[in-house]
Amino acid sequence: MKKELLRVHISELSRKTGVSLRSLRYYEEKELLSPDRQNNGYREYRETDIERVRLIQMYFSLGLTVKEIMSFFQCAFDEQPRIECLPNAIEVGKRKLDDIQLQIELLKQAEIHLQKNIKAWEAVLDKGDRRNEQG
Repeated sequence: MKKELLRVHISELSRKTGVSLRSLRYYEEKELLSPDRQNNGYREYRETDIERVRLIQMYFSLGLTVKEIMSFFQCAFDEQPRIECLPNAIEVGKRKLDDIQLQIELLKQAEIHLQKNIKAWEAVLDKGDRRNEQG
């Protein structure tokens, strides 16, 4: 027995993802989402679109374009990935992964720098507190 997929309207998808109605309509316009339409014209989204919207948001936050995101989705969300989309998706993915690894390295350097400064500043305060106690 096949389980019926949960369907949600655009307002429910917006509520569950925290993404505005305007953005969801934009994603549809750019073919990142393709909801079914009911007879009354209402959009009806699949439960899997909740995760898809979250991925769209993540990819946008990483600086990917609509075209780059679409290339990932053609490979990631189709039941059988299209062979022709794989080289581009791999190239974009590797480039973005390099960017992320660079950002991580910069953040690690910033973390080390701040830890050293905080430790030095706390030492200065400790010396100052000891002087005040002795005086």
